Amino acid sequence: MASEERNGISASLIANADWRKSSVSGQLGNCVEVAMLGTGEVAVRNSRHPVGPALVFTSAEWSAFLGGVERREFMLTTDMRDGS
Repeated sequence: MASEERNGISASLIANADWRKSSVSGQLGNCVEVAMLGTGEVAVRNSRHPVGPALVFTSAEWSAFLGGVERREFMLTTDMRDGS
């Protein structure tokens, strides 16, 4: 099934997903969770809403995102972090 057809569906509808979150996320529940799917795709959901919508990315999309994270392309500015 193409990713476009699965984006925004309830995470509970993604069969056999093993949802994981970062060990540095803390205990506040403000986390994203990731599941590597048997299709090679990657699903992402909000940990506060585990049956809420999930986004599904191809492995190429996920790799591109992780590359941007590693290059610090998505770092928030100080103004963005404090709500200014």
